[in-house]
Amino acid sequence: MRRWNGWGDSNTVYPIPDEGRTFLADQIGRGATIADTPYEGLLSAVPSSRLEPDALVTPDPAVRLAHAHGQSLPDWIALRHGRLNCFPDGVAVPESEDQIRALLDIARARRFALIPYGGGTSVVGHVNPISGDRPVVTVALTRMNRLLDVDERSRLATIEAGATGPEVESQLAARGYTLGHFPQSFEASTLGGWIATRSTGQQSLHYGRIEGLFAGGHLETPAGPFDLPVFPASAAGPDLRHLVLGSEGRLGFVTRATVRVRRVPQDERFYAFFFRSWEEGVEAVRRTAQDFPTVSMLRLSDPVETETSLWLAGRPGLVRWARRGLSWAGYGRARCLLIAAHTGERAPVVRGSRVGGLPVGRPIGELWRRSRFRTPYLRNSLWEAGYALDTFETAVPWSQFRACRNAAIGALSTALEDENERVLAFAHLSHGYPDGASVYVTAVFRRTPDPDQTLERWKRLKTAATDAFVRCGGTVSHQHGVGRDHAGYLPEEKGRLGIESLAAAFRVFDPDGLMNPGKLLG
Repeated sequence: MRRWNGWGDSNTVYPIPDEGRTFLADQIGRGATIADTPYEGLLSAVPSSRLEPDALVTPDPAVRLAHAHGQSLPDWIALRHGRLNCFPDGVAVPESEDQIRALLDIARARRFALIPYGGGTSVVGHVNPISGDRPVVTVALTRMNRLLDVDERSRLATIEAGATGPEVESQLAARGYTLGHFPQSFEASTLGGWIATRSTGQQSLHYGRIEGLFAGGHLETPAGPFDLPVFPASAAGPDLRHLVLGSEGRLGFVTRATVRVRRVPQDERFYAFFFRSWEEGVEAVRRTAQDFPTVSMLRLSDPVETETSLWLAGRPGLVRWARRGLSWAGYGRARCLLIAAHTGERAPVVRGSRVGGLPVGRPIGELWRRSRFRTPYLRNSLWEAGYALDTFETAVPWSQFRACRNAAIGALSTALEDENERVLAFAHLSHGYPDGASVYVTAVFRRTPDPDQTLERWKRLKTAATDAFVRCGGTVSHQHGVGRDHAGYLPEEKGRLGIESLAAAFRVFDPDGLMNPGKLLG
């Protein structure tokens, strides 16, 4: 059963070990247990629906509450403190494109807004209703989740957009194929959501980002149906797939997508390496990303993330080994952990000396692999222990990578100094490309009984990190999309003409402004 005010399945728990609690208390202070608002209290705050009765839309308060938010830290603060104050007036769960077309017709006639909803995993406000005079209907595509066709000669699969990561992979695996798209939200996020936000999977170095996997598809828009035919390549003007990719529901509903698939790999292994310093590890990742195509993932943790991960994993033996054995081998407090994956048919290069560093074999790599979709559950445990966690990410060329990471860590570490509060800030390098990589930064800080104060702390951290990214020439978002939280930074990245061209395109597909208002362009 899905957790109503946190991440993931309510039956899955990622406890903080006693050693981890001590570590956090030493780093930023002891967290305070703060009671959450009970479910019944928040449910009673759901207002009456403003919609006329309709067979396709339910006004049920519990369903509306479940679809009123994503997974951002502001969402969590609002949910846990009973501050969620904006709800859809109804929720529709269509089973076909015909039903989506009917919803669009009703929305146009009755002047209500529509929000596409996949897995509800957005961390930047994509799926949240915005207060206003117009009623809002959230449209969940969870029932449109089937594999429709596999063209085996072309290795193209057509899948309905509401399929979650496990549904995509299980249906393809039955035919011997994989999409290979594994974002951390894999368990709940959907194919349509990946396309709408230009998602990146953990093994994108081998399989590619979603823009490379998305070959074509179909949208239902307020202006009519929109088909994106599939070609291996085309010089027939601008590629309109890239108008859909990252459109965040502003054009219409992605209902099905044709994606490029591969045979399930004959061999896939995850390995761990240690480096004496962040700089040494970054250089090794750069070389490997540029030279070895069968390496599917390179994830390098900085010294603080390396240490924090070991403590919070609840494996004191690993900590003792890291401190004694690695220190004896010359890998001191600046040591960094690299998790690398090989995917393919040939003998893996990642286990050899060409990557560099100190190879420590498969056990740590396989441990990471087995727990990679469990890690987000740590957010629940941290919150209950009195801590808030959020992540901030960008991508920059290799020439700016070091400066960008240092600037973001420095900005986050000092952002709450005037409150005499410490922030545990750390980073990892992920998604290496030939020309650059993603800087993915995490901040852990103490929350307070006052939700406004906790939210203000988050805003200061968000601003500090994003400003640092922009100053260093990084993108405003490498994999989380724009939503509402990043919308204010988008004009600087796209420029005036870019913003105007996007707004004009949205007007063509959605002349009445029905689709996900307030997102992406504000």
